[in-house]
Amino acid sequence: MKKVLAIILGGGAGTRLYPLTKMRAKPAVPLAGKYRLIDIPISNCINSNINKMYVLTQFNSASLNRHLSQTYNLSAPFGQGFVEVLAAQQTPESPSWFEGTADAVRKYQWLFQEWDVDEYLILSGDQLYRMDYSQFINYHRSNNADLTVAALPVDSQQAESFGLMRTDGEGNIKEFREKPKGESLREMSVDTARFGLEEEMAKNRPYLASMGIYVFSRSTLFDLLQRNPSYKDFGKEIIPESLARGDKLKSYVFNDYWEDIGTIGAFYEANLALTKQPTPPFSFYDEQFPIYTRPRYLPPTKLVDAQITDSIIGEGSILKSCSIHHSVLGVRSRVESDVVLQESLLMGSDFFESSEERLVLRKRGGIPLGVGQGTTVKKAILDKNTRIGNNVTIINKDRVDEADRADEGFYIRNGIVVVVKNATISDGTII
Repeated sequence: MKKVLAIILGGGAGTRLYPLTKMRAKPAVPLAGKYRLIDIPISNCINSNINKMYVLTQFNSASLNRHLSQTYNLSAPFGQGFVEVLAAQQTPESPSWFEGTADAVRKYQWLFQEWDVDEYLILSGDQLYRMDYSQFINYHRSNNADLTVAALPVDSQQAESFGLMRTDGEGNIKEFREKPKGESLREMSVDTARFGLEEEMAKNRPYLASMGIYVFSRSTLFDLLQRNPSYKDFGKEIIPESLARGDKLKSYVFNDYWEDIGTIGAFYEANLALTKQPTPPFSFYDEQFPIYTRPRYLPPTKLVDAQITDSIIGEGSILKSCSIHHSVLGVRSRVESDVVLQESLLMGSDFFESSEERLVLRKRGGIPLGVGQGTTVKKAILDKNTRIGNNVTIINKDRVDEADRADEGFYIRNGIVVVVKNATISDGTII
């Protein structure tokens, strides 16, 4: 794997994840109480013995840069590697920002070409899955492929949201269509049983969707980018072009948990799924394939007469006599007495407030960090450093599906109330 360079795409403005992306890039969005989305592909790389990684960013990248610099020093203990951020920049030769996935790689190809590597692994920074990339790359090499695309078996409803591949029995890609529908969709079905799926599963999932994860051979990548300077996107343009000109394209079928966390609804469901018993669809409790993140050296969580079921609680939290069910609480969460939290995500806080600071704040008419006494929160996301007052009710009482209430510190997306980072919700508020 020393001959592989990983390129992790930070994504665009993240409008579908807004307001979680109001102050941060998509890959910097907190996950599972203590991680960030970017930790997933980086950890997969480290566990696959790939230690040369570039992360391409463009929007709100300050917190992402800070997280990466504080977390990943690959000179030790992982070996002589690096995780380096490449921000979009304007130059006389390239006066525009990144205009797509392929365009982002093209703008830094001068740097990528300097490395003595044979393959380039293209990854996304906003997906939740566990994959051994070394198996993926060895499959690419053993087939002498020019380009290999990771493929996920999906059903007809999911298929309409992806680029689809039609392959032969050996996994050679014969056709690629971006988000086909109707008859065009049905024409892309394949017998996925030949890739190891059980008969019933293969019947229900007859389509191979592109996961946005690619292995390019060195010469193939740069030749495609240079010969087609107007092509901006890998899925829509580069892959069909590679297929049309006769390159050898292979599909690598990944039949395991994979979630594209592109919307508030998907993000919310993926987090809550981690609390499922006895085994969640994705687990962070795998000693053989750990997920890394920033070491914070926080104290243990303190529970004072709290009732907690089916939940994840980040370290450094203080939970008083409250009731918490099917929720995920981030680091340094503070929940006061008589609070009810159900099916909610609390991102936690970036810093502690002492008891003295909280008392002084209250005396001055302010609201301390965390969730105040007597508050009820159901099916909501409270972003980092939020201050929720006493006797607040956040339950989306009018069953609103979408709403923008920026002046009041919250939005509603997919029926989920999202209180924005650093927002304050006054005592007695009803949402």
